Amino acid sequence: MKKNSLKAWLYLLPAILFLGCFMVYPLVDVLVYSLEEGYNSASQSYYGVGLYNFSYVLRDPYFLQAVKNTFLLVIITVPLSTGIALLISLGLNAIKPLRGFFQTVYFLPYVTNTLAVGLVFMILFKKTAYTDGLVNLMLHFFGAGTVDFIDGPYWAKMFVLCFYTIWVVMPFKILILTSALASVNPEYYSAARMDGANSRRIFRKITLPMISPMIFYLVITGFIGAFKAYSDAVALFGTDLNAAGMNTIVGYVYDMLYGNSGGYPSFASAAALILFAIVLTITCINLLISNKRVHY
Repeated sequence: MKKNSLKAWLYLLPAILFLGCFMVYPLVDVLVYSLEEGYNSASQSYYGVGLYNFSYVLRDPYFLQAVKNTFLLVIITVPLSTGIALLISLGLNAIKPLRGFFQTVYFLPYVTNTLAVGLVFMILFKKTAYTDGLVNLMLHFFGAGTVDFIDGPYWAKMFVLCFYTIWVVMPFKILILTSALASVNPEYYSAARMDGANSRRIFRKITLPMISPMIFYLVITGFIGAFKAYSDAVALFGTDLNAAGMNTIVGYVYDMLYGNSGGYPSFASAAALILFAIVLTITCINLLISNKRVHY
């Protein structure tokens, strides 16, 4: 037994070293930085240890704006993208011919560079001195006024950011849900139809419970991914997200490290730990809900 245990630990050693070097050590280092008050990057010195960095970050209007933007992005995009992906997946599952072709078409945005897609969206929505953009031309056609979606009001910019985020994440969700729907045993559907169940009841009592693990997986990863959003906003509004009022929590951390107001790893570490606590809390809540709603 001892020999087998030793072999097992030897097999696990590379993974343990990898996790220790690239996950555990950085997390401990961030925690240390977050508690060092008045840290000076040049001299590598600080004058105290405490929670001042957290209190500063929680009072910083830029951070509060980033939290607001991030939460709006999460609340809007995760349910909408999952719901729309489920509807499209149901449609694809009902189409027998050319199903693979349509799956490939829907998956193409996922393998396209994020910044390239963001540039296309910016061209479609941006109002310039020479053109109002394709979206505004469509609004004109329906009798609506011109809206500057990139440099205009906050709601317009948030709409574009949410639209763009849903567009980027939906292909992956469609792929996962289409695979989940294809794995449901068709005998369940046959038995339900023999018992006189209609399509709505079949979907609610058979399809949803059978694919609920995949839906739960997409919701969890969707929440985590939306909380880590940064490149989406940069692709649309440029690198100065504070000026645009569209910064995210990850963007705030980056700005504190490398941006115009950079050079403050202690503040960045405190903000990163706050983000970690938020994501961990929401993930734990989702796990508790899944015990009652998810059928394995």
